[in-house]
Amino acid sequence: MVGYILKRILMVLVGYLVAVLVGLIAVVVLYVALSALPNAPGYFGLMEFTPLAVLVVPPLGMFVYFLTIILTGMQTLVLALIAEFFSLRGFWLHMLFGAAAAASGFVLIWPNVADDAERYADMGIIAASGLVAGFVYWLIAGRDAGFQRPLIQQFQERT
Repeated sequence: MVGYILKRILMVLVGYLVAVLVGLIAVVVLYVALSALPNAPGYFGLMEFTPLAVLVVPPLGMFVYFLTIILTGMQTLVLALIAEFFSLRGFWLHMLFGAAAAASGFVLIWPNVADDAERYADMGIIAASGLVAGFVYWLIAGRDAGFQRPLIQQFQERT
């Protein structure tokens, strides 16, 4: 039992760290794709150079990565504990959890997002990248969340 709990803790941690990295990549991909649309805000085009800046200056990339971990860590921990406690294994639920954690992290860094209409697009992009990150988390740790076996498996064992 202790071994299983330690395995779950490790899987949650690894899943979260990989999901944050994939989520940050998704943010850049979304900004690059959306900057090609007509009437896109000018700063969307600046996001095309972000990966280059992160590659040229690795401490900048590490700063962004750790800042994202700090901004989304508590929400993700609460949501992961809920998923583990209730054995929630649906990929769609983990995607919604990822979007909620990413959006709440964005609100922490920009608390007046409701007052600035230009930030709604950014909030949507961040939430969409949270959907991707939640899916990656589900692939790594969410499919086997919790201690209960799925109901189908329990039914098959009884018959």
